Amino acid sequence: MESSDALVFFGATGNLAHKKIFPALAALVSRGKLNIPIIAVSRSGDTHEQFLERIRASLDDHGGFDEKVFTQLTALVRQVDGDYADIATFRKLKKELKGARRPIHYLAIPPSLFETVIDSLAEVGCAENARVIVEKPFGRDLASARELNAALHKAFDESSVFRIDHYLGKEAILGLSYFRFANTFLEPIWNRLYVKSVQITMAENFGVEGRGAFYEEVGALRDVVQNHMLQVLAMVAMEPPSGRGTEGLRDEKVKVLRAMPPICPTDVVRGQYEGYRNEPGVKPESTTETFVALKAQIDTWRWSGVPFYIRAGKGLATTATEVFVELQNPPTGVQLGQTGPMSTNSLLFKLSPDVSISLAANVKAPGEEMAGRTVELAFNDLPSADGLDPYERLLGDAIDGDTTLFTREDFVDEAWKVVANVLGDATAVHPYFRDGWGPEAADRLIGEGGWHNPNGHNTKTQEG
Repeated sequence: MESSDALVFFGATGNLAHKKIFPALAALVSRGKLNIPIIAVSRSGDTHEQFLERIRASLDDHGGFDEKVFTQLTALVRQVDGDYADIATFRKLKKELKGARRPIHYLAIPPSLFETVIDSLAEVGCAENARVIVEKPFGRDLASARELNAALHKAFDESSVFRIDHYLGKEAILGLSYFRFANTFLEPIWNRLYVKSVQITMAENFGVEGRGAFYEEVGALRDVVQNHMLQVLAMVAMEPPSGRGTEGLRDEKVKVLRAMPPICPTDVVRGQYEGYRNEPGVKPESTTETFVALKAQIDTWRWSGVPFYIRAGKGLATTATEVFVELQNPPTGVQLGQTGPMSTNSLLFKLSPDVSISLAANVKAPGEEMAGRTVELAFNDLPSADGLDPYERLLGDAIDGDTTLFTREDFVDEAWKVVANVLGDATAVHPYFRDGWGPEAADRLIGEGGWHNPNGHNTKTQEG
């Protein structure tokens, strides 16, 4: 793979640039991984000195300012100021690229501007032999996702499109897939004969925090389920990647989604926390979900009949993300003299804020009777720090041309197909109180055994 020789950055004065992108670029510079021109394109009207002060403020606020790194980074930065609708802006960009053979264009801009920018890049010759990075959301449904991809493919081949989902760059998510395939003991039990159910939970103990207008257009299903949580599900359920190329992992994840029937409205519970309608930018009669729980199936030989439960919500009892794999019940311990059933074995992958992998196992309890108790055996206990920041990892990979951790077009298509029947108001929205676990209907969805609530927070679900 040939590395890019220039980074063109549209949206260089935006909020994402301030919070994530400039700190990630500075981190790459500090590790000696970035030494190519960075052409920042924006409509700010800033002088070059004012723009460099924006970078300084970004690193002060989010990156940990280092004078040497700042000097190295800003020495790479060039600036193009102009309107995205004006072809003259792109002619100035062409001049600043100074003959770069394989530039990479980062579109950190609203999707509504993609087609305008891509058409202009092609018109002035900046898309030839180039790559493009785009931020989620990748559409609002299947039709809009396909329109977005058609706009991208007017100038860029799919192999040159890098769709960023920052979740895929997290250390804990990479650790989950590594654990799956680096340990022989897991494979014999990783199937419908031994796995009873899988739960994937992403809980947040805060609300929309001033982003009500944005959230009104998205909701929990579009915000995290269609992308982040289906990515995690695919990593849990996929077959081992084959081949040595970068596409093996992405091929297997797509196969999982293709084997998933569209989720039925009867298998979805949507909720909205009390007080959401009072948030700025939220409609008084809003039916946007801040919580969703659903049951999915994977119709493969390995997973047929095993329910996969997904739950995500704001205003819950804690902030945590985890995967809970419940194994089939062992038989009663007659040969041990035990009269009742043993506790269920399970594997727990804690993905945030703490990162660990543990197994719940049965051991004998002290005393005369042959009775048991459950203990947790930790396979891994990692610090909560993620090592490389996701944007640092993903931007470095994109510049190097490594597509492994980026979302491919067919995954986007299949993910929208999975949730197509439950978008919008396909189901009723249940009110719930904050600091619990969502509406009671979510408990009825999962049935016997109930949800595994992260971090020992066992607050019951409550209707609002």
